[in-house]
Amino acid sequence: MVEPERLVTFADAVFAIAITLLALDISVPDGLTDSEVGTALRDALPAFGAHLLSFAVIGALWPAQHALFRLIAALDRCLLHLYLALLAVVAVLPFPTRVISEYGDTAVATSCYATTIALAGALIAAMSARLRAAPALATANASAGDLGRSVLRALLVVAVFATSVPVSLASPTAAKYWWLPAIPARLLFRDPPVPEGAETSAARDS
Repeated sequence: MVEPERLVTFADAVFAIAITLLALDISVPDGLTDSEVGTALRDALPAFGAHLLSFAVIGALWPAQHALFRLIAALDRCLLHLYLALLAVVAVLPFPTRVISEYGDTAVATSCYATTIALAGALIAAMSARLRAAPALATANASAGDLGRSVLRALLVVAVFATSVPVSLASPTAAKYWWLPAIPARLLFRDPPVPEGAETSAARDS
């Protein structure tokens, strides 16, 4: 079975490539006159906005999966498959990003993007739940509270993005504003601060 440390190293490369691919869709046509440059830049704003949105999403997923792996001592087949599925979603994220940058005013594009993010959140929640159900796979310092908060944080993201899908049928713009509560919602179940010296003690004991 693959060691957790090696899998995280592989995952870091997947996240880095996905972020790089996001920027490739931001471009302006060649051979523009001076008067056309401003218009071309305005036309590129949707692609730039979609890039920033997906950059923020990947920027949230990356530390979330690192925090989860700090609680994993060993991987079983279920955890491995769930994690590979998460990496597949991250790798494909440039596609819904491109779709929403070009057709962001449509319900189909908005729903496609929201479904992708909801799926990523569901996979992290499933990994946390699996770890809680199989304590032998968790590290000695992984408490039920830590894993419970991880599940709730991920499920809140799922709830926000999944419920935005029916909202997008009425208004794609309103659906995008619907995503904003995902930021404060995650903070409701953040891990408590580590007491001073606790990390040092844990490292010394390990």
